[in-house]
Amino acid sequence: MIDFITFCDYAGTFAFAVSGMRLASAKKFDWFGAYVVGAVTAVGGGTIRDVLLGATPFWMTQASYMVITAFSLLFVAVFRKYVIRMNNTLFVFDAIGLGFFTVVGLAKTLEYGFPMWVAIIMGTITGAFGGMLRDTLINEVPLIFRKDIYASACVVGGLIYYACQFTAMPPELVQFVAAASVFVTRAIAVHYHISLPVLKGEE
Repeated sequence: MIDFITFCDYAGTFAFAVSGMRLASAKKFDWFGAYVVGAVTAVGGGTIRDVLLGATPFWMTQASYMVITAFSLLFVAVFRKYVIRMNNTLFVFDAIGLGFFTVVGLAKTLEYGFPMWVAIIMGTITGAFGGMLRDTLINEVPLIFRKDIYASACVVGGLIYYACQFTAMPPELVQFVAAASVFVTRAIAVHYHISLPVLKGEE
């Protein structure tokens, strides 16, 4: 059986790849273009994290991530009527990927011996930067630069992960709670239209 972090990594890869491919389909990309957008969404944040940590990017040593991305393309192609037409599909898959990848980034950074504040930054990069690259590729303003609670949700998840380490909770439960907190924070912010204040220049 795979451990929970590996599950998060694979589930996040699938969810982010689907979110990227859904946007690519809305822009009428072909299959190859959609695969590229999905792959960049799925591995972009983790690649930046690994480069900063001085590690070989994870997808270069494990082909499973590219295989999961290919499976995501087939999933979108087979269920395109449901995936593409549902307005909330992008949000659900993107929020799931955000939560899972934040936890993966936190755990890997701590495994490399860095302090918790660095882990929170790396968790945020792992979770949010794949979506940033996705939006850039399809010529959209990245969510991370808008007033939406997006990267901030990753920070919340990181802080909860840190707080839970002072409890008797097993590691797997800590990771689950942190991932769920990212998803819930994002969902609450969208449902109740909670956003960060906009930085305005002189009018």
